[in-house]
Amino acid sequence: MSERSQSSARLTVDRLHGWYTTAWVLLGLVPSVIGLQNDSGAPKWVALALLTVLAACHTLLRRSPDNRLLRPHGYLALLALGLSAMGGLPGGGAALFIVSLPQFWLFDVGVRASIVLSGVAAAGTVVGTGLRGGESITGNIVFIIIGYAASVLTGLLIHRLVADGDARAGRLGAELEDAQARLAEAHRRQGAADERERMAREIHDTLAQGFASIIVLAEAARSAVACDPERATRQLVSIERTARENFAEARVLVGSAPQSGLAPGSVAVTLRRTLDRFAQDTGLAVEAELPADVECDQQTRIALLRCTQESLANVRKHAAATTVGVVLTRHPHAIELEITDDGRGFVVEDSRGFGLDGMRKRLAELDGELTVTSSLGDGTRVLATIHTNGRL
Repeated sequence: MSERSQSSARLTVDRLHGWYTTAWVLLGLVPSVIGLQNDSGAPKWVALALLTVLAACHTLLRRSPDNRLLRPHGYLALLALGLSAMGGLPGGGAALFIVSLPQFWLFDVGVRASIVLSGVAAAGTVVGTGLRGGESITGNIVFIIIGYAASVLTGLLIHRLVADGDARAGRLGAELEDAQARLAEAHRRQGAADERERMAREIHDTLAQGFASIIVLAEAARSAVACDPERATRQLVSIERTARENFAEARVLVGSAPQSGLAPGSVAVTLRRTLDRFAQDTGLAVEAELPADVECDQQTRIALLRCTQESLANVRKHAAATTVGVVLTRHPHAIELEITDDGRGFVVEDSRGFGLDGMRKRLAELDGELTVTSSLGDGTRVLATIHTNGRL
């Protein structure tokens, strides 16, 4: 059982015990004291003293359950002897015994001890009642025996219900712990899967694109080395620069570098540098509208750069275009990046590439969206929109 359940159970028992104590005083002790008013002599004072001792011991045990002077077993043994003595004294008898019976079950002393101690109290009360005599002696003895039997049956039933409840709570607790463990494992696996997907996206958008560019430049340099050495030299320089950038990105991915290779400054400066490299490497015409006053945070800059790199890589590999257009626009609550080409186009619904999915997921993480419009023979338009929501 959990600590919270145990605390709730203890609170319920304490409230029940509090209500019972009030009933015991009002229905047990007070009537017994009132019944002594018409008596005199030593028996009266012995009975008052005995009732006072029982009340004091009960109060001590209720207020200080962990005290060293009195333990539940000791108190219940004293209660059994006191009830036995009260059976033969004025103010005692069957009524006081019946009202006092729940104490043998409310104090947690075990089923066997509860039965034995309450049995001792019943036997003593019967003997005391018999010694005192009276017109209703037979009825009182029968009442005592029936009350004892009923208390034992009720106590056993309650203990059985409590035991079943504890067992059920234990099973539910075990099931809850198992479910929590499975949930934690599922979260761990999902986190690992998300991290693998993020790493795959980063590798695709950085290292893979860089290596693809190196391959294309190397093939072009090999073809130009004999007929156009100057061009081949420029391409070799581009290969070296791309390889160094890939090396820097690899350090970022493995955690040995603190940030992406993105230099501080306007997003327009970052995109312009990428577009100039693309135009130099491919020879394609690039028309760009990149306002210098468009500011955004680092995550947004990286997302726009990756979308640009992926779109340009697709143009290089698939479009067979001659012109590429790039327009960056700042709206009150969003930033838009539009990349168009006049290439062969494609059927968007048939595209299953990792790059477009990666761009969509990257933008979605920043409350953005990707719109791709294309058809065969009409070029392609890629629109990346990032809702800033107050971010700069």
